[in-house]
Amino acid sequence: MTAPSTAHTRPSRGGRWIQRWDPEDEAFWEETGERVARRNLLFSVLSEHIGFSVWTMWSVMVLFMGPEYGLTPADKFFIVSMATLVGAAVRVPYTFAVAVFGGRNWTIVSACLLLLPTVAAFGVMEPGTSFTAFLLCAMLAGIGGGNFASSMTNINAFFPLRKKGWALGLNAGGGNIGVPVVQLVGLAVIGAGGGPRVLLGIYVPLIVVAAVLAARYMDNLASVKNDTGAAKEAVKDPHTWIMSFLYIGTFGSFIGYSFAFGLVLQTQFGRTPLQAAYVTFVGPLLGSLIRPVGGSLADRFGGARITLWNYVGMAAATGVVVIASMRESLPLFTAAFIVLFVLSGLGNGSTYKMIPGIFQNKAAALGLTGEEAAARGRRLSGASMGLIGAVGALGGLGINLAFRQSFLSVGSGTAAFVAFLAFYGLCFALTWAVYLRRPAGPAAVARTATEAKPRLSYAEV
Repeated sequence: MTAPSTAHTRPSRGGRWIQRWDPEDEAFWEETGERVARRNLLFSVLSEHIGFSVWTMWSVMVLFMGPEYGLTPADKFFIVSMATLVGAAVRVPYTFAVAVFGGRNWTIVSACLLLLPTVAAFGVMEPGTSFTAFLLCAMLAGIGGGNFASSMTNINAFFPLRKKGWALGLNAGGGNIGVPVVQLVGLAVIGAGGGPRVLLGIYVPLIVVAAVLAARYMDNLASVKNDTGAAKEAVKDPHTWIMSFLYIGTFGSFIGYSFAFGLVLQTQFGRTPLQAAYVTFVGPLLGSLIRPVGGSLADRFGGARITLWNYVGMAAATGVVVIASMRESLPLFTAAFIVLFVLSGLGNGSTYKMIPGIFQNKAAALGLTGEEAAARGRRLSGASMGLIGAVGALGGLGINLAFRQSFLSVGSGTAAFVAFLAFYGLCFALTWAVYLRRPAGPAAVARTATEAKPRLSYAEV
């Protein structure tokens, strides 16, 4: 196959639109595709990173809110829950925005929108403000959660299937690091005796820089279109909902624990804001850094295999957390919780890698080959990613509401952790039953024997 001319890949001066994009063509990829894709990945990560920081900034804000704010622990858990809820909901429209406006153009818009919750929080962050005002500002911060969906949809279109695990893992991991970074900045501000407005003031110029760099260096892909037929097909496909459930267990855990960790340390173990801030960022940081590793391991060994054993590890770590919570052992609790963060990050990478592989596999099962199979896989995986990301993020809402109820009912987070342990068991069973249990018997043998090319095992996705 003849490689496309580089003229087809260069952004036009009028709007940086790339008219032709074929990453599955290795000659095209080596000549110009990889360079362009990596540049867009870099600045996509930056914008998504700041989006995550804005989305989760209320995990830091609540640490500043002492008795003078008149809020109970249940009030604070509810505030961060609403930020999680909105962040999950906006992921669906953000996914479709890439095709409507272009990946570059929407990155600029979505970055600028982050100024709204940052400036709003700056205006209300003081004692005497009503609970409703805090709640509305936290909900507004949820728009930062949408940046993940548009960024992942955009980057998914830039990279070939063989590179998606690495690229999507790096994109998501770089974005996820926005969680520990805002917590680290919060630690520095608290340690220096500053107030929450100092933290918010730091992010305003960073948001502007991210928007300017996206405008200068990113591109739009003309080939990315909203396909309502693909969206309807993805909604009807059971794998979309199965992967949504599994992503609740990985990303839902990561984002939910990121919001809740500091509050749990303060409420259950009596840590001061500074003491909690010293520890809060460690888990999200390690979980973010390891996400690309999860994608790379999935590329090598299969996402389903990595995901399955990752749930075993998450269940084991949660069991230790339950024991530590019951014994009120802060060192054991903290260590096990951080391990849980690491495993949730690893699982984020492996589960997201499974999505394009599953739909590519289904295209092969229909008898499609080559670019035709790749195009169908990209079409359906792109349509499903926004929905899977949105439903997965709702896991963060569930986690914070579970903590809220657990503290109201028994005065600790132990009951919530027991529920999480049971959920990870369900995720393990579902992963094995759908993607790793191999069919047996004469019917399966006959089917394989009649196929011109054996169907790709889901264990390889």
